[in-house]
Amino acid sequence: MFSRRVETVRSGLPVSARGWTWLLIALLVAALASGCGFRLRGEVEIPKDLTPIYVDSNPGSPVRSAIGDLLAGSEVHLTENPAEARLRLRILSESRSSRVAAVDANGKTLAYELHYVVRFDAVSPDGAQKVPPQTMDLVRNFDNPDVEVLGKQLEEDLIYQDFATDAADRILMRLRAVLN
Repeated sequence: MFSRRVETVRSGLPVSARGWTWLLIALLVAALASGCGFRLRGEVEIPKDLTPIYVDSNPGSPVRSAIGDLLAGSEVHLTENPAEARLRLRILSESRSSRVAAVDANGKTLAYELHYVVRFDAVSPDGAQKVPPQTMDLVRNFDNPDVEVLGKQLEEDLIYQDFATDAADRILMRLRAVLN
């Protein structure tokens, strides 16, 4: 009983009133977030008459995999059969590259600039161009210290995975902008 009394005195409100205050704040935040157009990331607004979508890419494409992950749980469905598709998203090319961004006085590389270039378009089943060919070049700097060589290779691989997810997200945003 003593500890409850101390807690009540510290905050200035009884324990039950504090709970209601937090509930009221949470409801207010939820109301404001829904009123401003906020949506969870998994929701993709591509017209329903264009689903299912066939993603035409090289086997093992990281962008294709990321698109599938981003569309999981949404109303937009992917198909493995191009004949069923109402929209064909073509990943025309994907490439990774790096270039030296900084060197020290001895010529040792201190930083790299990593590039991930994706070229894509979208066509309807009859071949009409829905989204013209577009190219995305994602760039990030990558420090290269002398220590932790194995860790740096893993970090570079993770950056390229992030690039693929970011590219997939941007492709879906561009599809939504053009097709709505």
